[in-house]
Amino acid sequence: MRRGLDFIYRAAGGLAAVFILAIVVLVFTQVCLNLADKIAAGLFDKSIGLTIPSYADFTGFFLAASTFLALAYTLRAGGHIRVTLLTNRLPARPRRKVDIFVVLIALAMSAYATWYVILLVGESIEFGDRSSGMVSVPLWLPQLPLALGLSILTLALADELVGLLRGHRATWEDKGENLLSE
Repeated sequence: MRRGLDFIYRAAGGLAAVFILAIVVLVFTQVCLNLADKIAAGLFDKSIGLTIPSYADFTGFFLAASTFLALAYTLRAGGHIRVTLLTNRLPARPRRKVDIFVVLIALAMSAYATWYVILLVGESIEFGDRSSGMVSVPLWLPQLPLALGLSILTLALADELVGLLRGHRATWEDKGENLLSE
């Protein structure tokens, strides 16, 4: 079970990286097209108008996808910002109780957000909502990675809560750098 969950978290993180790479490729390509257009305007006194239609919309969709898909992986890697100024000064038992309480609240918030984003995806499909850009995209397509990312985050938080309740250390302990606590 542990291997399967860790695979899901890593796969979501990998997919987030693919979306970041897609942003880089898209923006780089548009910059090259802008440069070619400027060169053409200098040579022929007229710009060609080279552009990727709705590239700003697509990069925004990709950014949202990468952000939400990376949430669970980042949680498990200890990369989320935590203010540990108080909790690091607590003895082990009270610290564990605070960690359980915080994870429980985060789980409730994540589950709530997941539920409503899934409902939003369903409504977008039902009503045929589309983006308003030059390239009209069905909105459920960019919303789907958000729902998937939140679902995986909810799973990771439930996993974390079960681990804490079983007496395991929090996954974020001894990972990352908490500069605020030093």
